[in-house]
Amino acid sequence: MTVITLIGYRGSGKSSVAAPLAERLSFSWIDADDEIERAAGKSISQIFADEGETHFRQLERTVMQSLLRRDKLIIAAGGGAILNTETRQEVQDAGPVVWLKADVNVLEQRVSLDVSTTTRRPALTSSASQREEIQKLLDQREPIYQACTSITVDTDSKTILQIVDEITDALDFTP
Repeated sequence: MTVITLIGYRGSGKSSVAAPLAERLSFSWIDADDEIERAAGKSISQIFADEGETHFRQLERTVMQSLLRRDKLIIAAGGGAILNTETRQEVQDAGPVVWLKADVNVLEQRVSLDVSTTTRRPALTSSASQREEIQKLLDQREPIYQACTSITVDTDSKTILQIVDEITDALDFTP
């Protein structure tokens, strides 16, 4: 059983990289946030508004557990999926963990250009600006990303194809 999990902050490229990486490796792929929304029947923002972050994190945990049992799957995990200790361990046990890393300036630009961000994803802090929120969450999450990653790819100035090439070159198995 092999699952490759893409982790990183919102806007780091997980969803964009998942499909071409899966095609290259002859894997399937899934965006975990899409799966959570499908299971809940509503957007992540609506889950946060109706039931709160704790409920969302429980849904995220359940979805990740289910996905991690599959084989030959690329998971574009939500940015906070690895905050749960058990999920983090299961992600590592399932196969390679690829951290798509980007600078706060790049993340801010990408997130602001993503039209689905405002409708699908809630603010996660009470920060005054999007940049402050990104920086605050990166400060919290980067040590966790680093601790559970197998491969780190800086996505700042790379194309999707370059990122896919870098990941496949770093993997020590072939499809």
